[in-house]
Amino acid sequence: MNSLEIRALSDDAATIELLADLLIDTVGAGGSVSFMHPLAAEAARDFWRKSLAAAARGERAVLGAWDGEVLAGTVTLLFDFPPNQPHRAEIAKLMTGRDRRGKGVAARLMRAAEELAVGKGRTLLVLDTASEEGAAGLYEKLGFTLTGEIPDFALKPHGGLTGTLIYWKRIGTAALSLS
Repeated sequence: MNSLEIRALSDDAATIELLADLLIDTVGAGGSVSFMHPLAAEAARDFWRKSLAAAARGERAVLGAWDGEVLAGTVTLLFDFPPNQPHRAEIAKLMTGRDRRGKGVAARLMRAAEELAVGKGRTLLVLDTASEEGAAGLYEKLGFTLTGEIPDFALKPHGGLTGTLIYWKRIGTAALSLS
């Protein structure tokens, strides 16, 4: 994974197809990323078209981790917040291909998202993850603080309810001022 390249993703047919495949695979494996199983390919492609259009408007950034020609993972960073929240960004849709898990892809994506947020003057990152089978351990290793859990927050892709864990992290100048 040393050759892993993190970059903003573009709205082209090949990238949309790779993102759709990753989303379908993630949902099929039980990943709680807002969709139910089975996820139709057209619905996955439509989601990514809309997400990348929002990125083109500056409302978010969609980053991809590339291992050669393989899309190993993705993360979305949301920037579009009300006027009283210009200092924060939100992490969404962190996904790693099943064959790439445990190899540092998600951590690299998260670091790149944090650097991008700092570059845009953001000082607070927030995110949520499923209570069951989410990425809480990763987020805690990366310095995020657990605020709490909301029970029965969402349906799991294969049915049944799961809670969500809410995390936050001060970044950039906010993080430096606390040291």
